[in-house]
Amino acid sequence: MSNTSMNMGRATFYEDRNFQGRSYECSSDCPDMSSYMSRCQSCRVQSGCFMAYERPNYMGNQYFMRRGEYSDYQSMMGMSDGIRSCRMIPMHRGNFRMRIYERENFGGQMHEMMDDCDSIQERYRMSDCQSCNVMDGHWLMYEQPHFRGRQMYMRPGEYRSFRDMGMGMGGMSGGMRFMSMRRIMDNMTM
Repeated sequence: MSNTSMNMGRATFYEDRNFQGRSYECSSDCPDMSSYMSRCQSCRVQSGCFMAYERPNYMGNQYFMRRGEYSDYQSMMGMSDGIRSCRMIPMHRGNFRMRIYERENFGGQMHEMMDDCDSIQERYRMSDCQSCNVMDGHWLMYEQPHFRGRQMYMRPGEYRSFRDMGMGMGGMSGGMRFMSMRRIMDNMTM
C-alpha cells in the first residue's frame, strides 16, 4: 500500500483577477489550461496542494499553492502571463528522504535529508546543489536560503541535472540551483 493519498486536491481557476470570468475546476494534473480558458489570473484552492506553472506542460517558473485564495497571480507570484498548467500534489504519509548532490549526475558532496533545510551552505557547507534523488515524499526546493526565491516541486525520482528541467532562470547561466528545501506536508507553514 502506498503512503501517498491521491484524493486530496480541488482547485478552481479563473480567467480574470478576483475570481471573475470563466472558471475551470481541477482535481488532477492539467498540462495545458488553454483548452479550458484563454488565460488564468486567479484561483481558489478548496483542498489539497497544487503546483502552478507559467507555461504549458509543467514548464517555466513554478508556484506552490495550498488551501486558500489567490486573487491576482501577477502581483502575488510574479507570473507575467498567469498560469498555463498545474499539478495536484498528493499528500505523503510517512518518512521523507532525499539525497542532494553538489554537482550534476550525482557528483560531488552527497547528503541525505529527512527534514527541512533552510540553508545547505550553513548545514552542510555545500555551496551548490545541482542534482538529487527523492526517495520518499514530495519536496519544494528554493533557489535561495531560508525558503525564498523561485521554487521547484520534486516528487519521487532521480533528477540528474536541474539545468535540463525547463526552468526559465533568466541570467543564471549554470541552470537552476537550489539552496534550501522543505517537505510538502498537510500542516506546513509558508
